[in-house]
Amino acid sequence: MTNSAHTSRTTWMLATLLFICGIMSFSSCGSDSEDAPLQQPTVQRITERGKLLVGTTGDYRPLSYKESTGDYWGFGIEMAEKIAERLGVGIEFVQTSWPTLTADVQAEPQTFDLAIGGITITDTRKETMLMSDGYLKNGKTILCCITDVNHYHSLADINQPGVRVMVNPGGLNEKFANERLTNATIVVHQRNEEIPRLVAEGQADVMITEITEAPWYVKNDPRLAAPLIKTPFTNGEIGVLMRQGQEDLLALVNEVISQMKADGTLRALHEKYGLVYGYE
Repeated sequence: MTNSAHTSRTTWMLATLLFICGIMSFSSCGSDSEDAPLQQPTVQRITERGKLLVGTTGDYRPLSYKESTGDYWGFGIEMAEKIAERLGVGIEFVQTSWPTLTADVQAEPQTFDLAIGGITITDTRKETMLMSDGYLKNGKTILCCITDVNHYHSLADINQPGVRVMVNPGGLNEKFANERLTNATIVVHQRNEEIPRLVAEGQADVMITEITEAPWYVKNDPRLAAPLIKTPFTNGEIGVLMRQGQEDLLALVNEVISQMKADGTLRALHEKYGLVYGYE
């Protein structure tokens, strides 16, 4: 082999080697990039940030309510505070709404870490998002004027022409009314927290609500009654909602719920807000 041929062959081998190394380097970089989120899990991001961002509607007494001062209170709010305590961080509440809840949970860039406060666990939600174990038993029921309690003994009594059923938009209450009360008149009112008062004032006959919400209004407004609260139309549970890909945060939330059930904290919270404890 001549020196020229040897040099040419050596040059070709070096070029090939550099090309292969380049491909390996590019592949490695791509892999590092794809693995970056796994190296920065949700819990780690929250602890590094120093606070838990919680989406909540603030219109659902006694689970999540925002006062005019901007302060939040409720069963769900205290659950969120327990989760933040477990993480060892502070907490910040971010306003969301029932019509925009799913979009807000899945928003890019992410606006909050989880959502809480009266969110029913459903298969539809679990198809596109993550939901925790249940921490509160739930079911559909009604509020009506106390003078009308003898009018409503079943769902069939409500599903009648002339019965005005008021619901808030975008949530499961509206969906339930549209599907199950096709003969009644459905009235959509934007602010959920105002509907009990409107029913008490006679601007609607019935409010579709939950067994978690109805007792608070009955207790605080003597004009209202919940005659079917012991026989709800549906049975379910309320949980914590979050976007997919946050399995580490989901596991931590479930640990908090499990611990609260085991040590009596969850039962005490039910008693504080006058709710029936369903986890015997």
